[in-house]
Amino acid sequence: MIRLLVLLAFSFTYASAQDWARQQLEKSPRHREWVTVKHDGRSVETFIAYPESKGKTPVVLVIHEIFGLTDWVQDLADQVAAAGYIAVAPDLLSGMGPNGGRTTSFAQSEATQAVSHLNPDQVTADLNAAADYGLKLPASDGKLFVAGFCWGGGQSFRFATNRSNLAAAFVFYGPPPDKDAMARIKAPVYGFYAGNDARIDATIPATQEAMKQLGKAYEPVTYEGAGHGFMRAGEAPDASEGNSKARTQAWDRWKNLLK
Repeated sequence: MIRLLVLLAFSFTYASAQDWARQQLEKSPRHREWVTVKHDGRSVETFIAYPESKGKTPVVLVIHEIFGLTDWVQDLADQVAAAGYIAVAPDLLSGMGPNGGRTTSFAQSEATQAVSHLNPDQVTADLNAAADYGLKLPASDGKLFVAGFCWGGGQSFRFATNRSNLAAAFVFYGPPPDKDAMARIKAPVYGFYAGNDARIDATIPATQEAMKQLGKAYEPVTYEGAGHGFMRAGEAPDASEGNSKARTQAWDRWKNLLK
C-alpha cells in the first residue's frame, strides 16, 4: 500500500511537471505531426518534428524515457528540429495500452511498468521501422543518428548494436548492452552521465574497457552536480543549479557532435 501511494504521488508530481513542456511545444513555429508507422502487424504512433530548412537534413531517432512518450519528449524532439534536424520519436507503447492505446492511455505508474516490460525484439523492430520511415522522408538527407534518455538511453546504446548505418549514438544516462553485443557496433557512441547517479555511473569503467578492447569509439562525459534525468529536470521551472548547468552543457555538446 505504501509503495502504491508513493507511485501515485510521484505520478501526480511528474504529470504536473510536464505542463511547462507542453506549453513550450504549443508555442513552437515548426511543423509537427503524428504518423502511424506500420510493420509486421504493428502500428507505431510516431511524433515527427521538422526543422525550418531549405535543404535536406539528417534524421535523429529519439527514444523516450521509461515514462513513455510524454510532453517533454515531444518538446525535446521539437528542440532537435530547431537545431536543424528531423526528429522522429516513436511511442514504443503504441498498441500496448488500454483499448490498444499508447502512452497517453496509461496512468504514469502503469506506463513506467509497461515500458520496463517491453519485449526487446519488438522495441528493436519498432525503432528500425521508425528510422526507416524517417530516412524515406523527402526532407531527409539519408543520415541517421539515435539518442535516448534514461531507459531510452540504454535502448539507444543497444540500437547501435543492431543498426549498421548509424552516424552516431547518443546515450543519456542509460546502461550499456552486453559486451558480446558491443562487438556489432559500427558507430561512435557518446555518453552523457550525471555525477549523482551511482547506479548508472558504476557501469562506465567496464564499458570504457570493453569498448576499448573491441576497438569501438566511446566517449563518456559526466556532469558533476547533476542527477539522473537532468536533460528533463534541468529544463523544469524548479530545476536545481546542478541539473540546469548539466542540461545546458550537455545540449551544447550534443549539438556540436551532431554537426
